[in-house]
Amino acid sequence: MSNRTISRKGQHVVPSQSGWSVRKAGAARASSVHATQEAAIAAATKIAKNQGTELYIHGRNGLIRERNSFRNEPRPPKA
Repeated sequence: MSNRTISRKGQHVVPSQSGWSVRKAGAARASSVHATQEAAIAAATKIAKNQGTELYIHGRNGLIRERNSFRNEPRPPKA
């Protein structure tokens, strides 16, 4: 998987040769590697919540299939 597919800021759960990786946007190496996507999502969610960033979950094809925001933004957004 190229870094070009990991361009959005935040934590990304991406497929890897040994399972699923958690990568910070722009990082060359994975923060952690997990046997299941579920375990990788749990780890990435914890990091994204702590850092107040976005979580991007990629499918096996490498495309983003889900996004969650853990930013401290007012809800609902002001018009």
